[in-house]
Amino acid sequence: MRLNCLTLGLLACTLTFIPAQAQKEMPQRSTKTATKKAQQTYSCPMHPDVKAKSKGKCPKCGMDLRLDKHAEAAIEATPVSHDMGATKMNIPDTELLDQNGKKIHFYTDLVKGQTVVINFIFTTCTTICPPLGATFARVQKELGDKVGRDVRFISISVDPATDTPERLKAWGAKFHAGEGWTFVTGNKPEVDELLRALGASSARREDHSPTILIGNDAHGAWTRTYGLANTSQLVQIINEAMEGKSLTATAEGSK
Repeated sequence: MRLNCLTLGLLACTLTFIPAQAQKEMPQRSTKTATKKAQQTYSCPMHPDVKAKSKGKCPKCGMDLRLDKHAEAAIEATPVSHDMGATKMNIPDTELLDQNGKKIHFYTDLVKGQTVVINFIFTTCTTICPPLGATFARVQKELGDKVGRDVRFISISVDPATDTPERLKAWGAKFHAGEGWTFVTGNKPEVDELLRALGASSARREDHSPTILIGNDAHGAWTRTYGLANTSQLVQIINEAMEGKSLTATAEGSK
């Protein structure tokens, strides 16, 4: 009888310990989950300075705020440099049309051996695309006769079903696009393939990124940077690209 009482006593202690231990561990898991959620932030693709802790729209341009995936990754990961240095881009030689209706092969005719600056637009856009076009226009003016000779500007439509060559040419005329600035459209499957290869694909045209791609194909130097950055900063990166230097992106807004 004495043994049975001892056994029952030990069992009771064990059962008491298990819930207590579980209660001790549960708040830790909840705290970790809450911390993770607290560190998630949403930001505007066009205005990176606009941030929120939940989904919504940018008060400046009305675009949907996106989850900032880098914020969560930065909790446990070492920051990754934006310097793409000697990275080689795998750019398809897709057959497309320029703003004059001429058939072109994207890599062979526009990129091969060249320094290029690429942005992504669509002509019916009323938020991010006009500022992107205006930024290209300012940089074009700053670089002068280097555009078309030492560097090429390329604007790729993310809405090829709507953006005919004629529409692109008229849109470019609003920003005084010169000979060295090419606008690209074509059949949607081919354009989508190109956008994926350039890391610029998005589910909706309205959600395309305001980044620009700057690269020197001959030297394999490429970088992405904010498409509305200060003109002088963009000119500096482009000049470095033309010289074949290692490239580092800037994330500062337009001034």
